[in-house]
Amino acid sequence: MKRIFEIDPWKLTSHTFSKEDKRLQESMTSLGNEYMGLRGNFEEGYSGDSLKGTYYAGVWFPDKTKVGWWKNGYPDYFGKTINAPSFIDLPILINGHRLDLATDQVSDFELSLDMHQGLLTRSFIYEGPDCRVKFEFERFLSVVIKEAALIKVKATVLSGEADLQVTSRLNGNVFNEDSNYEEGFWDALDEDESSRSIQLKTKPNNFGTPQFTVLLKESVREDGQVISGKVATKSGLVDETFKKHLATGESWELEKDVIVVNSRDVADSDQAEKADELMAKLQEKSYADNLADHEAVWAKRWEKCDVTIEGDAAAQQGIRFNILQLFMTYYGQDPRLNIGPKGFTGEKYGGATYWDTEAFIVPMYLAVAPKEVTRSLLEYRHEQLPGAYHNARMQGLKGALFPMVTFNGIECHNEWEITFEEIHRNADIPFAIYQYTHYTGDDSYVKDEGMDVLVGTARFWADRVHFSKRKGQYMIHGVTGPNEYENNVNNNWFTNTMARWLLSYTLERWPLATEAAKKRLNVTDEELAKWQDIVDKMYLPEDKELGIFVQHDTFLDKDIRSKDTIPADQLPLNQHWSWDKILRSPFIKQADVLQGIYFLNDRYTKEQKEKNFDFYEPMTVHESSLSPSIHSILAAELGKQDKAVELYERTARLDLDNYNNDTVDGLHITSMSGSWLSIVQGFAGMRYNEKGVSFAPFLPKKWTGYSFKINYQGRILAVAVDKDGAKLTLVSGNDLTVKVWDQEVTLKEGQTQCLKD
Repeated sequence: MKRIFEIDPWKLTSHTFSKEDKRLQESMTSLGNEYMGLRGNFEEGYSGDSLKGTYYAGVWFPDKTKVGWWKNGYPDYFGKTINAPSFIDLPILINGHRLDLATDQVSDFELSLDMHQGLLTRSFIYEGPDCRVKFEFERFLSVVIKEAALIKVKATVLSGEADLQVTSRLNGNVFNEDSNYEEGFWDALDEDESSRSIQLKTKPNNFGTPQFTVLLKESVREDGQVISGKVATKSGLVDETFKKHLATGESWELEKDVIVVNSRDVADSDQAEKADELMAKLQEKSYADNLADHEAVWAKRWEKCDVTIEGDAAAQQGIRFNILQLFMTYYGQDPRLNIGPKGFTGEKYGGATYWDTEAFIVPMYLAVAPKEVTRSLLEYRHEQLPGAYHNARMQGLKGALFPMVTFNGIECHNEWEITFEEIHRNADIPFAIYQYTHYTGDDSYVKDEGMDVLVGTARFWADRVHFSKRKGQYMIHGVTGPNEYENNVNNNWFTNTMARWLLSYTLERWPLATEAAKKRLNVTDEELAKWQDIVDKMYLPEDKELGIFVQHDTFLDKDIRSKDTIPADQLPLNQHWSWDKILRSPFIKQADVLQGIYFLNDRYTKEQKEKNFDFYEPMTVHESSLSPSIHSILAAELGKQDKAVELYERTARLDLDNYNNDTVDGLHITSMSGSWLSIVQGFAGMRYNEKGVSFAPFLPKKWTGYSFKINYQGRILAVAVDKDGAKLTLVSGNDLTVKVWDQEVTLKEGQTQCLKD
């Protein structure tokens, strides 16, 4: 396994510039601040192989769906986050030569992402024919002023003399690699020389989705003072050029301040004024002071969410990297936003919202961020209920069907086996309501807005099932379960189980709904009776002899064998086998039956969990980034500690070690919570339900200790585990009773309890 960054608990640092790993480096050094983000592209430009990407949250375009033939109910378009106008560009000339690390000779290269403060730095020495110049770059996207990006470049002549030219560029002439279009997505509206700004608008579309207007403004400071250069404009582009002659030993430092506003927040006609206002606010402080403010916010976040690991620096680096990238993608500041599988790190998956958020990210955010962050994620789905009703109608069904992929609630995925069939999402997404309610103790959402979601999805499931007269049970045919290496199967156990859960939970919560909710939803007694009948008679495939829940009706008819029988040179399967061969095989992309056991954990015995784990995990190739964490958590619960640690390492360093050979496309953002879940729910054994919170921790063999904090129902609880046992401290909040192994302890504020298994 090749690592391009050195092991360090708080940094990603490399002293080697590898051209063949350039895209990997770009993915891993991506930055974001929830409002916007970009890959780790070089400011001065790069002529070699690279994926140049800048992305603005919530700004997208509907790409025409292309299928072999039209299908009734098929989405009209495939939405995608588009490559947005770039603001980091600083092309540099040295004695008339264009600086380009793809062709130039350099030495003393260093690239470093400081995870504690979300700061990217890079330095190297240009070894030219007539001079040696050291260049140092810094940049960050402010979490204090979300519309602000700050970039700094310093040049120092080590030998010879250099005529330097630096151009501060705003560039709207950008393209997507995965676009079906021959032209860009942006129309230039204005290039303003006096204000150093460009304004662009997404091209018109035929689907009635919004067009977005963005305005970028730049200003350059030297020694803290705004300076002016020579300005030139072209369509969608503004250049401001600065020149300086440096002798040996002399330095030149420039700071590029950027403001980006868009029509999601600011009307087109008001954008120039708003950008001026924000630029003035930004430039009230120096670069150093703005960075200090930015770092202070990150320090508060880390105080709440950090997981410390002693004895394994690679594991420590992995989990901090994942937490950083998650929080750079989303921290709940804007309820209109959600978390795309690639975040701000690449184009794959179109930057849209998947079920990953509710299934994998909500459990972590509940514990490490203010509860309002998760509440925003719930509200995001509630706001998109009209789109969910539209999706169900398109399939000729009642109720609401949440989309597999969306920006606005309307399904915009372009693969039929996902769009029509991977409907388990319609229970997984509402499952977040259950998690929020039980974890926080706040039932205000489930009683009102949440009831809209539960009833809408219950009505869908009641229409989507069918009754088998032959078996006297309800069934769900023609689905794709979480294991996407099987399509169009009947009675996927996970799908049937979660549909049954959704109906049962809706029946449980309906009597407690607000009067306003009951009035607007008007659930009839006939509906309630039908839902209960489905709950009572849902078919759940099971093999009593094997003691397992059967993944779907015909799964056991396959050539059942372990993944160890696959030749190593044929992995990953999705890069070597035909789709037909994958579909016929018994190999599982990600947790399917085991996903259901994880969700509804307290409903199953240890024997049931163990038999299903021992049957399915050996066939699982973990070619979804979402897979290792679920298996790690269940392995830990079953005492399979080595397997739990092995799968933790895979989820923690999935991107840093490029396990699936696809990190060049961007990071696996929505699976990054898996490393936290593997430690807290896996190694520490945290569980929560109506009875409260409990732990059953163990210490991995290679570690000497680990610790973390959670906020639980208004309390901050610190947990530390080492060779001597577990130590729990109630940092703040009311008394809390916690079960650790088989011991029940009551903690008071400021009190620590030490326990041994």
